[in-house]
Amino acid sequence: DASFRWQCVEQPIGKLLFRRFLEGQPGLAAAGALWAELEAFDQCEEADREQAANRLRGRFFTPGGAEHCAFLSAAATAPSTG
Repeated sequence: DASFRWQCVEQPIGKLLFRRFLEGQPGLAAAGALWAELEAFDQCEEADREQAANRLRGRFFTPGGAEHCAFLSAAATAPSTG
């Protein structure tokens, strides 16, 4: 399988190498940081999710945020309605 998901998400070495690539590219470093934070969010306790989501929004989704990811669509960055 040569898909991105298999090579860069499911395979540990591929995931590590791709993350290092993102971290080493100034224009892509925020995307790598977002990926890492989304994985951490996925693992956090239910009681901590709202606070973690707010930190993610402020850091990555808000224009002027520390690592704003301008490549994300408005739909992707909109707060959850449910």
